[in-house]
Amino acid sequence: MNTVTLNQQPVSSGYRVDISRGQRIGRVSSEWFSRPDDERYLSLTALHEAVRRRAESATARTVESRAVKVEASRDDAERLALTVPGRDEPVSSTHWSFGQLCSLVGAPASYMRQLPAPLAGINLQHGLLNHRAELVKTLEAEDGRVELRAVTGPDYGRIWDHELVAAVQRIAGDGTGDTRWKVPGVLDWATMTHNPFVDVTAETTTLYASDRDVFLFLVDDTHPIEAGRLADGSPDLYFRGFYAWNSEVGSKTLGIASFYLRAVCQNRNLWGTENFEEITIRHSKFAAQRFAHEAAPALTSFANSSPAPFVAGIKAARERVVARTDEDRESFLRKRGFSKPETATIIETVLNEEGRPPESIFDFVQGITALARSKAHQDTRLELEGKAKKLMDRAA
Repeated sequence: MNTVTLNQQPVSSGYRVDISRGQRIGRVSSEWFSRPDDERYLSLTALHEAVRRRAESATARTVESRAVKVEASRDDAERLALTVPGRDEPVSSTHWSFGQLCSLVGAPASYMRQLPAPLAGINLQHGLLNHRAELVKTLEAEDGRVELRAVTGPDYGRIWDHELVAAVQRIAGDGTGDTRWKVPGVLDWATMTHNPFVDVTAETTTLYASDRDVFLFLVDDTHPIEAGRLADGSPDLYFRGFYAWNSEVGSKTLGIASFYLRAVCQNRNLWGTENFEEITIRHSKFAAQRFAHEAAPALTSFANSSPAPFVAGIKAARERVVARTDEDRESFLRKRGFSKPETATIIETVLNEEGRPPESIFDFVQGITALARSKAHQDTRLELEGKAKKLMDRAA
């Protein structure tokens, strides 16, 4: 089997892909749909500058929750200000930090936001004064006005958004093609060709940051990897990709997901995904150390790794024949927990796509992931994809 090595010259045009195989992952598409223009960045440099600048203007301090004072004005029913120990002037809460304060005192944030500021202020102040004495960590930022960006527990282990972006910059440069790693191209549905060469615009970018998080998705789609042949004899091409996310204000964990995929469409769905791996780090007391010793090195390792183990795993799965008769096929799937209708669907799917019934581990994996794609409920889909991954792991 011919394989494309990482030392190969990049392709100069688009290439055909078969997205009927592997998983479809919609995480990046969800980000793409939900981000307004002011949260979209056209380069890692611009993204890093924005999140670094807000970190440099921030102050973190640990205070008693009951020492936080709430101020409201009868003249402005929309204005609610807070005074925190160590700062004389009042600060404005963000949507996120207001929710954290409400959660701290057990008040429903959605209801509190509907109240006039004076009434919301009375309820929140009552909660803070009567809440058992507790230390909290505040994060305040100055950018024209002083904002309270976060209220977390005292042992919250903050990993700054700019630290994650900087770790990605070390392997991806600007993320626009100056290294292997770049904002992805786009799948042409008419020709089933993935075109890596697409301008980075607000519409195509996959680099995002809001007041509460950062998310970025990059691929190495100019260096496709051949991992065997399709039924028609054409190469089965993949490329590497990863996405990473973080929230320095406590809205989510830090995480990095790496995978191989065959295409990215205009809506930023990932098609034909294989070998999906994910690591997450909670913002606990030693989160920063874990990021330095686990997440950042893992990202660098994936970026510099050879595709040989991935290609070898697929080759092993293709070569490992586990069923030669209809009885073998049905028995193989039923023993692994698939119902009779699911078993029939998996076998029929492979027959339709490959022109022959499933025989190898790889055949069954493709049939199972196709079945997973047809499921509307995420839990069911993830369960099926988990079974497919177990099969591939056994073959490797």
